[in-house]
Amino acid sequence: MMRRRLMLPALCGVLLGLTALSGLPARAADPAAIKEKADLCSGCHGENGISQTENTPSLAGQPDQFIQWQLVFFRSGARKNELMQPIVEQLNNEDIRNLGAYFAALAPPKAVSPDDNPDLSQKGAQAAVGRRCNSCHTDTFAGTKAVARIAGQREEYLVKALHDYKSGARSGGAGAAMSDVAYPLSDEEITALAHYLAHL
Repeated sequence: MMRRRLMLPALCGVLLGLTALSGLPARAADPAAIKEKADLCSGCHGENGISQTENTPSLAGQPDQFIQWQLVFFRSGARKNELMQPIVEQLNNEDIRNLGAYFAALAPPKAVSPDDNPDLSQKGAQAAVGRRCNSCHTDTFAGTKAVARIAGQREEYLVKALHDYKSGARSGGAGAAMSDVAYPLSDEEITALAHYLAHL
């Protein structure tokens, strides 16, 4: 109950941010300005949105709305990250819309290496079916609307994200749904699920 009370101001801020995003008329975007903003992201998230940094997700091919929501969550403080906070504080609503469209248009990452552990992938596939991951992330795990693309995502990042959802360390967005999914997962299931998804 206390946690819900603490989350209420943050969620109100998020809803206000999303209302502002949806309520403003779209304007023609300056491609050079968008690229300049996106270049701020490349230091961590990689050139063309494909991360080479441990525990940092790739953004290329993520659904437009998902990128926008996450940026609003970071900007409002509903989702916390000491590296992201000072960057998103500089973004206005138009920047957020443009960055969502920019990263959604990039080619998603391919599986980073051949699957050298098919047994682990099989266990991960079973965990994905058991937890009905496709009911939100789609049958190809490419995500849709405000739901993340998890196919081809960095393996160790997926492990971290699932552990964060399981422990309650990550909030914002589908936090409640993901916490319900992740909480019963064993460490072995998390490892297998991340391996399976990263190699799709």
